[in-house]
Amino acid sequence: MSVQADGSADSITGFGAIIIGDEIMRGKRQDVHFAKLREVFAARGLKLQWVEYHGDDRPHLIEVFRRTLASKDVVFSFGGIGATPDDHTRQAAAAAAGVPLHLNADAEREIRARMAETGQEVTPGRLEMGVYPQGSRVVPNPYNRIPGFSYAHHHFFPGFPVMAHPMLEWVLDTYYASYFHQHAEAEASIIVWEGIEGVMTPLMVSVEERFPGIKVFSLPSVGNAQVKRHVELGVRGDPAQVEPAMESLIAGVAGLGYTYEKR
Repeated sequence: MSVQADGSADSITGFGAIIIGDEIMRGKRQDVHFAKLREVFAARGLKLQWVEYHGDDRPHLIEVFRRTLASKDVVFSFGGIGATPDDHTRQAAAAAAGVPLHLNADAEREIRARMAETGQEVTPGRLEMGVYPQGSRVVPNPYNRIPGFSYAHHHFFPGFPVMAHPMLEWVLDTYYASYFHQHAEAEASIIVWEGIEGVMTPLMVSVEERFPGIKVFSLPSVGNAQVKRHVELGVRGDPAQVEPAMESLIAGVAGLGYTYEKR
């Protein structure tokens, strides 16, 4: 696929996210981006295929972005786009794309406007926050006007949730609305008491073979003092197939001699 800096490309294959920050990797901050991604995607009928966590290490990030830029995935990157010594995302993205860093005119205009609003001096350090891989487009920041940026199907946001999350929604609504709600999905499950996954695996395989629009899932639990050992067993996928697939799964569970409880 040939991906241009303006984001034009052949059809995308999926959506992924990269969450960057030594503070997260060291446990000084808890990540909240993943939960928000799930919420935002669910509201738009989208699926998030993968999430990766990385520290603020420029050589490592260059390799990460080389790999993801070579894919057909849309990638949302959180963190590391500031102008302090521990921020490396902008530089890593430019190196991975093989393009120079460049003061983006739209970003400069927003930064200067923000400084005028707050009565602050426009310094080289502040303008540095608008230096992106050449060919990038700005992502508006409704919180303080200091924008993020997009390069091809990669979109880069600050690590601060109050800024990043509205920017994420703007990118999805601006560039990817045609992908919303393309594939309806439903889900149903039961609790199989004292269930053993290995015993139920042939049943799970059989249900998936009979209903190609369905994926069977199992979530085992060893139980505790209040709840005995069990497996949550269910199906998700094509809404028209969920009910018959679930009926088949329940019949198979009963045939194995297990007791169950509907969720």
